[in-house]
This record gives sequence, C-alpha cells and structure tokens, in this order.
Amino acid sequence: MGNKQLISRRGFMKTAAATAGAATFGAPAILRAQNLNDKLNIAVIATGGRGGSNLDAVSSENIVALCDVNEKCLAPAVKKFPKARTFSDFRKLYDFENEFDAVVVSTCEHTHAFATLPALELGKHVYCEKPLTHDIWEARVIREAARKVKVATQQGTQIHASDNYRRVVELIQRGAVGPVREAHVWVGRAWGWQTEEEAKAAKDIVFVLERPAETDPIPEGLDWDLWLGPAPARPFNRIYFPGPKWYRWWDFGNGTMSDMGSHLNDLPFWALELKCPLTIEATGPKPHPEIAPATMKVEYTYGARGDLPPLKLTWYQGNVKPDIWKEEKIPQWDMGILFIGDKGMLLSDYEKHVLLPEEQFKDFVRPEPFIAKSLGHHAEWIHACKTGEPTTCNFEYAGWLTEANHLGNVAFRTGKKLEWDPETLKAKNAPEADRFIRREYRAPWKLV
Repeated sequence: MGNKQLISRRGFMKTAAATAGAATFGAPAILRAQNLNDKLNIAVIATGGRGGSNLDAVSSENIVALCDVNEKCLAPAVKKFPKARTFSDFRKLYDFENEFDAVVVSTCEHTHAFATLPALELGKHVYCEKPLTHDIWEARVIREAARKVKVATQQGTQIHASDNYRRVVELIQRGAVGPVREAHVWVGRAWGWQTEEEAKAAKDIVFVLERPAETDPIPEGLDWDLWLGPAPARPFNRIYFPGPKWYRWWDFGNGTMSDMGSHLNDLPFWALELKCPLTIEATGPKPHPEIAPATMKVEYTYGARGDLPPLKLTWYQGNVKPDIWKEEKIPQWDMGILFIGDKGMLLSDYEKHVLLPEEQFKDFVRPEPFIAKSLGHHAEWIHACKTGEPTTCNFEYAGWLTEANHLGNVAFRTGKKLEWDPETLKAKNAPEADRFIRREYRAPWKLV
C-alpha cells in the first residue's frame, strides 16, 4: 500500500474530524446560542482539580450551574460565578434542565457515566473528562446514547488538539513509513499496586499495599456518601482522597491504563483507524483484587481495516519497555508511541516526533497538511455546540478508545488472552471477565 493509494482512499480530507470518523450532526436538541457571538449556558459538574481547569477553559460562556460533593472545591467556583445555581448532588441538577444547554463533567472516573448519561438523554451537549467511563459496558451505553441525540460531545483528552498529533496522523496516513503492522506505546508512570522499592523509584505520591483498616475523619465539607456514588460503601480514608489517589483503586478508577492510555493510545487509534481488537493479552504481576497494577504489558491484535493491514499494538506501563527501546535502537524517550512500517519508523511523544532512521529521511518532503489546526480542545467543543460541526475527540471516537483501554485491564485481571466479541460485549473464551466488563452498582444507583 503506497502513498498514491493512501491519498486516493482519504480523498484529501480537510478536517481532523473526518479522520477520526466523526459525522456532522444536525441541529442540537437544545441550543440558545444562535451564532458564534451568543453564549452557551453551561452547567459544570465537579469544580476542583481537573474540574477547576475545565471550568476556567469554558468560562467565556455563561456558567449557570455548579456542582461538587466537596464544599471546599465549590466555594472558589461560586466566588467566581456568584449567580450560578449550586448543587452537591448532580442528579438534582437535572431537575433544572431548561436552564442550561451544555454540561461539563469532571467527576472521578467511577461517576462519569452517571453524570453524563442524563445530559445526553435530555439533548444537552457534553464535555466529559477522560476516560469517558469506568468500564466497557458504560462506554458502549454512552457512545450509543450520544449517537442517538447527535449533540456536541468531547472527551477531555486535551493532547488530541495538539499540532504534533495532527502532523503524525498525516504522516502515517500519507504512507511516510509505509503500511504499519506493528506499534508500541509506553509510559513510565506507575500508579498502582507496587512494592515500596517501586514506589520510591517512581517517586510515587502514595505508597500502599492493601486497603487500610483504619477510618480517618471525613474532611469538613466533603459528602463522602455522594463521592462514593455507585461504588461499594467503605469508610473514608485519606488513601483514597483527594485525586489522583483514587486512580489506582478498581472501585474508583483503572490505574495508569485508563488515565495515560486515553492520551497515548489515542495517537495510534486516530492514525491507524482502530476500533475493536480481536484479541487482548496482558502480563505483569499477580493481579490484586482491589488495586490496579503499577507495571503491566498488554498486546492487542487488530484485523485489517479496509486497505490497512492487520496490526499488533503493544502497551507498556511502569518498568517495562519495548525490546527495540531496551536495545537502544531508537531514542530513549521516557514515553513514546512508535509506529513500525514497511518503509521505516515514526516515534512520537506529546510534543515532538521523528522519522527513523533519520539518515533515511533526511531529504523527506512532508505531505501538505490536511488536518485543520485545532481551535483548542475546549474551544472546539464550544464551537461545535454553536455550529453543529463535529469535534475530533467526540464520544463516538472516544467510546471505542475507552473500550479498548479498559479491555487491557480486563485481560490483566482475568489472566487470559481474551477473544473479543464487540457485538455482545463478551470475551468469548472467558466468561469470568463479565464482572469486569460490567460492574454492579451500590443501591439505589442505576445507570439504565
């Protein structure tokens, strides 16, 4: 498959949305803004940490509602937007559905779907932090709900808006390194179950081996029961709160994979037009019943996609790296995405990329850019809310990415090479995976 064939297949696409498989949606179900100068009425769910950053990023619009289970996070936001309605329980926000057009969700991972689905069902535009959901079944529910209502959606994978990622996608899709049959993605972050030595080596923020037996005083202003939401009840302990401490606990997050996988697996997913893997196999330490692994390796196989060949994609986190990295045949970057094609290699991280071997590409002429410069990740979503134009990391695209990332953890927890059936959401050879694909919720919480 050469350059000429690739160019013909993609037809000189003009936007990143086209390459991500996004479809322009019709008129939004609810939309007060009539043109780009009008402002959206936005409700913001979670206002501390990542939520505070997202709030600042959309503050050019009308912030009409603020919600947080922690009064200490809510108070500064209220000071900035004193006219906004305030809530501690996001479920009550939706009793005032006529007052807002769009919702920004930045809760912890285990409540993403619960905050997002009601907004979609009411025809609201939604921006949701990554990962889109806590498990595979939820990702499918959210993706299909978004498809039905055709509103503007965006997963909070901010790196997706970078120029670097766009240029890499163009190079891969224009055949700079030839057909890609192998890709490797690695990150040194090790948030998860680990030995004390591993924690010190990673300069980790929290060292823990088991669920603590003691109960700590609940911080003033925090509604711990609401914070737990659909997760199983447990006494408060500072080991879980605030973020990102909760990331490593299966009840609340999915460790490094769902966090960094949303950023790094995004690039091969976009460039190589990936969706459903055929098989998933993970290796690492013995799975812990409550805590995600610090170190893990996952091998995915994908079938042919149109004229794109089958692919083997390998993920590495913590202390493991690709053999080609360990043999020093490529630059020793701490994190990277390596595409291995029939005509060469491309290595990228967040900010830069290089074609390898460099001597081979010294006279290489880059293709004309065909992916438009991003307005900015949040600005792209706001623009889509007002115009109906697609975003590049919409829930259709992000739903598939989220499913694949979660499958890596499911393979690790089951200890089997999974044969995946995306239609039934089943690992055909591992019925024991069902409980990781779809979790049980604490009463009275229900998603559908």
